[in-house]
Amino acid sequence: MTLTVSQPQWSVTEEMPALVFSHLSHLGLLSVTGEQGRSFIHGQVTTDITSLSAEQWMWGAHCDPKGKMLASFKAFSMGDALMLMQPKDTLAVDLPQLAKYAVFSKADLTDASDEWTMLGVAGAEAKTWVETQFGEISAQLTEIPNGVVLKDGERYIIIVATQASETLLSEITQPIYSHTLWQSLEIKAGYPNIAASHQGQFVPQMCNLQAVNGISFNKGCYMGQETVARMKYRGGNKRALYILTGTASDPITLETKLELALEDGYKKTGTIIEVAQTGEHVVLTAVLPNDTQNDAALRVEGDEASSLTIRPLPYSLDEVE
Repeated sequence: MTLTVSQPQWSVTEEMPALVFSHLSHLGLLSVTGEQGRSFIHGQVTTDITSLSAEQWMWGAHCDPKGKMLASFKAFSMGDALMLMQPKDTLAVDLPQLAKYAVFSKADLTDASDEWTMLGVAGAEAKTWVETQFGEISAQLTEIPNGVVLKDGERYIIIVATQASETLLSEITQPIYSHTLWQSLEIKAGYPNIAASHQGQFVPQMCNLQAVNGISFNKGCYMGQETVARMKYRGGNKRALYILTGTASDPITLETKLELALEDGYKKTGTIIEVAQTGEHVVLTAVLPNDTQNDAALRVEGDEASSLTIRPLPYSLDEVE
């Protein structure tokens, strides 16, 4: 069944309707199976896969030997498989990197994106709608017929086998909007969704992965661990992920450059990580120097009419021992 998708009819900077659906076509699923599948991934990523329960999902990152992220993901279980949810473009280049080392383990890695349909549900009535369909959803992960539901605060991601998705979609009478809507919600949550074009650029702490519990500092060795640990215990991190909202005259991409207002002009700063835009209204995440003040004024390079301001993060960056 083909999803009917329309563009959001409100600005990305406004509040969501009471109930809204979004087709998460920008996300993919990397499936890990096999006798040593979980232990293999555990030895490759920042999060503690061995502690992942059947009713839980967690953030994590796969790094290169220098501790720079190749991918960030949400990890969770579906039956016997460990799933890593990440942007499709990132998955396409990260899977071969993991596969190079998986040949030495009894682990099978596949791109399972086409096997599953992913639907985001948000708004004040999201809980009621989801529980009407599937019963009580209290855990971070709940099994449903032919899939699972991930609970992320007041947002829900429904993952069902594509061949069985028609029944679910037939229950939806509202428009199912494009993934831009969902991206705007995750941007406002300060999430570190790394695109393929950003591979090898940032240590996880530069994208606030520690603040969303995506780094275990107590697990054993993994790829890039020395750099990640040194960043925590010896300091030296000069960057962090910020949320920016405002206006821009032209479409913004991940290659768009930002400028910071100074007393005597502007200077280039930061890297855009993820962006959602409706008309001139825009919300984005960007890695900036971590001494950037919350009242700083920014703009898009070459767009003097643009204006971007920093939005408070919904979590703390203070180190917790």
